[in-house]
Order: sequence, then structure tokens, then C-alpha cells
Amino acid sequence: MCSGGFAKCLGISLMPLSILCVLCNILLFFPGGISVESEHITDLVWYCGGILGSGVLMIFPALVFLGLKNNDCCGCCGNESCGRRFAMLSSILFAAVGVAGAGYSVIISAVAINHGPECVVNINGTDKQWGYPFLNGDFSLSDKDAWSTACLEPARVVSWHLSLFSVLLVMGLIQMALCAVQVVNGLLGCLCGNCCGGVSI
Repeated sequence: MCSGGFAKCLGISLMPLSILCVLCNILLFFPGGISVESEHITDLVWYCGGILGSGVLMIFPALVFLGLKNNDCCGCCGNESCGRRFAMLSSILFAAVGVAGAGYSVIISAVAINHGPECVVNINGTDKQWGYPFLNGDFSLSDKDAWSTACLEPARVVSWHLSLFSVLLVMGLIQMALCAVQVVNGLLGCLCGNCCGGVSI
């Protein structure tokens, strides 16, 4: 497959991943699927790893990759081959932006999974207040009964938190891999032209 056509496939793959990441981040503003006061939303949700990192910053590389198949950069002073090689080279910069954005989302997601959600906790068996019972990552992924004991409200907030941040983590890693592939593809497209085998796109 030619480098321009392959880049288009990468762009098509990145678009739905970006939309999914934005939706996951928006859902995190509603812990357990309910609306709570803004000060009780987990702090790391406000860093918007899915909206900014894997969402907005990923849209630019995706759009650039989608347009590479037919982009000749105005022919590079009349030389179409030169223009297409320059377009492939410039795509590496946008791929780097994508890696940075997805990397930001991955880091935020990993830290959020370790810290756990903010929820209503029991203090001294009687008093209740909002806090982070799993702040040091001291919870077992398999012990779901302990989740409901530690986090009284909102209901299912721990599984909600872990599920959505896990999706953001996985999607971010996939986006980083796709952008890294485009770095290699861009280098090959720049060095070899759009089709190393000589087939025109």
C-alpha cells in the first residue's frame, strides 16, 4: 500500500478513537452516572486527558493523515513528487503532536486509576465526608465488595471510575502506536516517495 493511502487509513482509525476518548472524559464528570457538585468530581477528571490529549490534539494529526493521499503541497514549486515528499515529512510533526497528546491522556489515566475516585467515605463509623479512600492505590481490582464499603456514594463510582479511565488508557496507547507508525510511514514516504514499489496513488 502506498504511504499516502496508508496514512489515510491511520487517520480514519484515529477519528473514532478520538471521539470515544472525548465521550469517556465527559462521562467522568458524572461519577457513577449521576450529577454531583463540581467540587466532588475527582480532581484528575479536570485535567481533561481524554478531551484535550486524546481528543482535540488527536484531531489535527487525524485530519492531516486523511489528506495526505492527495496532498502535494502545491507541487513544491511545480514538482509534484517533491511536494508529496514534503507533505509526508511534515506529517511526522503532526504525528509527534498526536503522540504527545495521547501520552498526556495515558499518564493522567494511569495516575487516576492508581488514586481512585473521590466519594463519600465513613469517618469513625458515624461521620461521612467526601474523600479519596484509595489515594495510595491500596485497593484490589478483584475485591469489589471492599469498593462499596469504602465508597458509600455515589453508587458504583469505583467501577465507573476504573472502567472509563481504563478505556482512556487503552485508547491512548493505541493512538500513540498509530502515530508512531505514521512517523515510520512518513519517513518512508519522504525517502522513497509515495510508493516505493513505483505504483502511483
